[in-house]
Amino acid sequence: MSQRRKVESDPTFRDANQPPPFEGRNLYLADRALQDAASREGASWAHERLVGWGELLGRAETFALAARANRYPPELRTHDRFGERIDEVGFDPAWHDLMRLAMREGEHCTPWIEPRDGAQVARAVAYLLHAEVENGTQCPLTMTYAAVPVLRRHAAALPPLADLWLPRILEREYDPRSLPVADKASALIGMGMTERQGGSDVRANLTRAERSADRSYRLTGHKWFFSAPMCDAHLVLAQTGAGLSCFLLPRLLPDGTRNAVRIVRLKDKLGNRSNASSEVEFDGAHAWLLGEEGRGVPVIIEMVQHTRLDCAIGSAGLVRGAVAQALHHATHRRAFGRRLVEQLLMQNVLADLTLEAEASTALALRLARAFEAAAPESERSLARLATPAIKYWVCKRAATVVAEAMEVLGGNGYVEESALPRFYREAPLNSIWEGSGNVMCLDVLRAARRESAAIDALLAEMALACGADARLDRHAAMLAMALRQPDTQERDARRIAGAIAVGLAAALLVRHAPAAIGDAYCASRLDDGYAGALGTLPAGVDLPAIVREK
Repeated sequence: MSQRRKVESDPTFRDANQPPPFEGRNLYLADRALQDAASREGASWAHERLVGWGELLGRAETFALAARANRYPPELRTHDRFGERIDEVGFDPAWHDLMRLAMREGEHCTPWIEPRDGAQVARAVAYLLHAEVENGTQCPLTMTYAAVPVLRRHAAALPPLADLWLPRILEREYDPRSLPVADKASALIGMGMTERQGGSDVRANLTRAERSADRSYRLTGHKWFFSAPMCDAHLVLAQTGAGLSCFLLPRLLPDGTRNAVRIVRLKDKLGNRSNASSEVEFDGAHAWLLGEEGRGVPVIIEMVQHTRLDCAIGSAGLVRGAVAQALHHATHRRAFGRRLVEQLLMQNVLADLTLEAEASTALALRLARAFEAAAPESERSLARLATPAIKYWVCKRAATVVAEAMEVLGGNGYVEESALPRFYREAPLNSIWEGSGNVMCLDVLRAARRESAAIDALLAEMALACGADARLDRHAAMLAMALRQPDTQERDARRIAGAIAVGLAAALLVRHAPAAIGDAYCASRLDDGYAGALGTLPAGVDLPAIVREK
C-alpha cells in the first residue's frame, strides 16, 4: 500500500476536523431573515419561485461555475486571423452558463414585465441570493435592468427603441451572439460615463457628439470605464453644442458591421474578475440621442438610481454569503475541546456578524419596496434620501464583514477554495461603482437640503418604532435635528449618511427582528461607546440567541 493510501486510511486522517463543503443547500430557505423581509415588504407571492432559485444557486455545480468563471477571466481579441478589427471579448463557458441561469430567472427584467406589488422586492431577493454565489455576472444584468425605465421614457421619440430594443431587453433567453439586435433573441445594455480627466465629475467629459443628416449622432472621444463591452448597446454621455447629453450606442449596426468603438484594453481589476470592464475609443461611432441635448445628467440619473439600489442589494448578498460561511465553519470546527460556535468570544464575533447580515438585508429590501411601480410619492421621496445613504453604508460594511468572516475560518478562509478571498476582492467594488462614498454622502446632503419631504418620509419610517427602544428614540431626535439644519457642513456628510442608515436599520430590526437582535443592534450601534470593530457586543446581549437565529 502506498504511503498516501496508508495516511488516508488512518482514522485520524478521516476525522480531520474539517467542516463539510458549503454547498448542497437552499440559500433562500437557509435565511429566515431574508424570507421574513421578503414577506413583509410585499413579495410573499414569490415564495415558491425564490425557493427554487435558492435551491439552484446552492448546488455544488453552481458554486463550481462561479469559481471557474473567476479562475478563467475574459480575454480581449482585437483582430481576427486575417488582421481585421473585431474587438471581441471571449468568456469561459461558465460565464455563459451563469448568465443563462440569471436571465432565465429574470434578474434583468421581471419588475418591468410583471409590475405587480412586490415585484421589485422579489427581484431584489433573487439578486441578493445571486450575490452570495457570483458577482461579475451581475454587472450586465444590473445595467440592463436599470436602463429599462430610461429607454421606455424615450421610446416614443425613437422608434427603434420600441420596435427592436425594448422587446429584446425584456426577453429571458440569454443570447451572447455578436449580431445586430434585430437578429437576436435578447439584448443586454451597458454604460459608459467616466473619462480619464473627470472620473465622477462627468460634466468634465470631453467626448463630442455631432448630429448627422439622418438625426443620429457620431461620437468621437473615449471612455475610461466602459462596463461590459460585449453588451449589445451602451448608454453613454457626450458633449453637444447644448452641453452634456445622453446617447444609446449600439455595438453592431443594423447592416451587421461593427460600430466605430475600439476596445483599447480590458481593465486588470482587483475583483469582479469574471466580468469584462474596458477602456474604449470612439471614432465617429453611431448613436441615438435620448431626451434633449444638454440634459444628459437628468436622463442618466434614473438609470443610476437603480444601479445604486443594486449596489446595496449586492453588498447585502456579499455580507450574507460571508456570514453564512463563517457560521457554517464555526458550527463544525472544533478547537480547544469545543466547537468554535460554543466559545464565548467567537460567539461575540458571530453574533456581531449576524447583526450586520440582518441589518443589511432589512435595509436592502426596505429600499427595494420604495422602488415599486405603484409606490406613493412619499416612498419615492424616501428613496431619494435613503438610496445614497444605504448604498454608502451597506457597501462600506461589506468589506469589514467579509474580512472578519475570513478570520473566523482562519487559514481555511484565506485560500481560494473557500470563495471568501473572492468576496473580499469583490467587496470594495460596490462602494466605488456608481459613486464612491464621498459622492453618496454629498448626495445625501443635497437631497436633504432640496427636499424636506424626503426628511419627513425618513423620520416617519423611523417613527414607526418610536417608544420601542430609548436609544433609538434619542438617535432619531438627533438625526432629525442634523437633517433640518440648513448650515450642515460638508465635512459631516459621512457621519450623517451613516446615522441615517444605522437609524433606519435599527428601526426595522426593533420592529421586525427577534428581540435579541433588535436590542443588540441598538446597544452596539446607537450607544456612544461603539468602537466599530466587530466582536465587541456589550454585556447583556444574548449572544447564543442571536447566533441561533441564523
